[in-house]
Amino acid sequence: QVTLVESGGGSVQAGGFLRLSCTTGQVPVSGNCMGWFRQAPGKEREGVAAIYGGSAYYADSVKGRFTLSQDNAKNMVYLQMNSLKPEDTAMYYCAATAGYVCLSGSPIASPERFHYWGQGTQVTVSS
Repeated sequence: QVTLVESGGGSVQAGGFLRLSCTTGQVPVSGNCMGWFRQAPGKEREGVAAIYGGSAYYADSVKGRFTLSQDNAKNMVYLQMNSLKPEDTAMYYCAATAGYVCLSGSPIASPERFHYWGQGTQVTVSS
C-alpha cells in the first residue's frame, strides 16, 4: 500500500515562498512518476508539476517559479514554490503513478492517471 503524506503548506504574502514535501514511505520515488496537483475552491484539480528519472514537467502557470526535486535516498519529493501569487492559493496534493505516465507526455494534464494520493496541504497566498 502506498501512503503519501504532504507537509509544508501555510499562509504567506504574495511574493513569498514555501517548500512542500511529500514522503512516500517505503515506496521508492525513483521508480514512479511523482506529481503535484492543486485544487482551489470551486475549481477542478489541476496539475502543477511532475517528475520521473530526473526530468521535471511544469504547468505554464508555475514555470520559472516552482521547482520540483526528489531525494531518492529519503523517498521524498519537494516542491519549492517561489514568487507566490494569490492565484496559487489551493489545496496541494502529492500523487504517484507508474513511471511510464511521465514518459507519455503531459503527465500533469491527466490527474486520473495517478493512482495514489496524499491528503493534501493547504497553501494560502494573500495579496
